[in-house]
Parts: sequence; C-alpha cells; structure tokens
Amino acid sequence: MKTRKLGRTGLDISELVFGGGWVGGILIDADDDTRRTALKRALDSGINWIDTASTYGDGKSETALGWLLKEVESPPMLSTKVRIDVDNMSNLAGQIERSLEASLERLKLDRVEVFQLHNQIVPETGDGKIGVSDVLGDGGVADIFDRLKGQGLFDHYGFTALGQTPSILEVVDSGRFDTAQVYYNMLNSSAGRDVPSAGGVQDFGNILSRMKAQDMGSFIIRVFAAGVIPTEKRTGREIMVADGTDVDVDAARAAAVFASVGTTHGTRGQTGVRYALAHPDMSGIVFGLASLDHLDEAIAASEMGPLDAQAVAAIDAAVDGGFGV
Repeated sequence: MKTRKLGRTGLDISELVFGGGWVGGILIDADDDTRRTALKRALDSGINWIDTASTYGDGKSETALGWLLKEVESPPMLSTKVRIDVDNMSNLAGQIERSLEASLERLKLDRVEVFQLHNQIVPETGDGKIGVSDVLGDGGVADIFDRLKGQGLFDHYGFTALGQTPSILEVVDSGRFDTAQVYYNMLNSSAGRDVPSAGGVQDFGNILSRMKAQDMGSFIIRVFAAGVIPTEKRTGREIMVADGTDVDVDAARAAAVFASVGTTHGTRGQTGVRYALAHPDMSGIVFGLASLDHLDEAIAASEMGPLDAQAVAAIDAAVDGGFGV
C-alpha cells in the first residue's frame, strides 16, 4: 500500500487508516475472532495507522486495541482523542490529562503518535462544542497539549475539523496543530476545492489548502458520508456531522451522482475511496468497517489507485449541477 507524508510530522502513513469508530463498529461490536482477523488483514495489506477515541463505544474500541495490539509483532502507529466536557471547564487541564491517562491505560501503551481534540469548534463554548478562545487562548487546549507532548505522552497533536467553518479555519491558521481530521467526500468536497455553491450543505472553505500552507497532515473522515455512498442499506448508525444535510438527502444525492457517472470505477464504495485518494493534499483516509468485506473492498480500491482527473471532474460536475434532485 502506498504511503504519504503526514504533514510536518514527517511520518509516512498508509493512505488507508483503520478506523475504530462507532459508525463502522467492528472493534466495538464484532466477536474477538473477527476483530483479530480484521486487524491482521489490515496490517498485512500495508495499513500502518489506527485511529480511535475515548468515546468510541465508551472506551470499548481502545480496550479491544489494548489486547489486539499485544498480539502484533510490529504494532501500527495510533491516534486517539479527547472529548472535553464543556460544562466542566474549571479544570480543563485535569480533565484532558485524566482522559489521556485512561486512554493509554485501555490501549496498554505509554504514548501514542497523535492525540486529538474531538469536540466541534465554534465561536463560543457551549452545547458540547468548544470555542476558539478555549482552544487557542492562554491555558487553553493547545497550551495543555504542548505541556503533555513535552512529557512524552504523544508526539504530535491535532483536532477534528468540524463545527463552524470560520472557527475551524482560525484554528488551522494559528499553526498550533500538526494534524486535522477533515470532512471530505464525493458528495461534499468543499474541504478540498472551491465550490460554486454548497447547495445548503456546509461549505468547509477549501480547508485542505489552508492546511497545506501550515504543512499540516490531513486525515480524511466521512469518505462514505456515514455509509450512504457505498450502499443503499441502512444500519441505524448513520450520524451526520456536517451542517445542512441528513441521511435521506445524502442518499438521494449519492443515487443521483451514480446515476450520472455510473459504476465503471469499481463499486460505489471503491469509487468513493478512489475519489478521495485523488486529492493531492490528503494524507490518509480514515475508514470505518462493519464487516471484513468492507475492509477487502477498501484495500482493493487502494490497489486500483486514485480516480483520474476526468472521472473526478465528472463527479464534481454532477454535484455542482445540483445532483439532479
């Protein structure tokens, strides 16, 4: 599997990243043999990074990795996250430290390569979201992360680029963070290009170009738009994280795009992966899986390589044309 540089971290990461989240859920819901097989198959394919979080399955994802990684001769690199309780900001440093300590204990590790802020970022803290000043201000998240990094608990730090776009871009432009997880898929590629109109869906302001200017590494998330791109089947775990859309809307948009461009580029899921791979400024795609078949499909997409410029342009034209819906 091909690797790409994770920005200024200098790390070479596989272009596919094994996602340990709830939407896919294999590390949380599957039996132990399936989890073991999935991890081995991923590593054998060349995947060298796993992304998890303290909140995935209320710690179940990290706990599973704690014993699974002990069985691996050459463990992959790993990122995890903290979700801050914004209703309890009186001891922000203590809250972050306790979360990181608990994550490392579940993972049975002394350190991780990347530690990330998981909250959405907005102008003012509240409703589960964190304000820019609490991220970048004196004694804020970035300062606390700097201190914990100095203690050797992680090598680099990042954030999840969700929330309100101007606030997200302000954090990127600060230069404080090494990486970000970026919402980008064939239905909403505004994080990677200037779009004529977002059609009511959140416009992420070509964040990848702003990150490139800061030499930040980019983890692409939601490449399947919570599952509506690869399949018409619903699992009940389809949670939308970008503003201005829902499952039914995105499902109709996906159907319209594939009706326009067809499935000559592989399966629907493979087309989605290959579309993201075509962006030159992305480092790795974090993909979740519910079954081993999903893993095999993603690996095959990587082997097929990125979509060519003509195919990308056809998809973008279908989207920019209003999806036909």
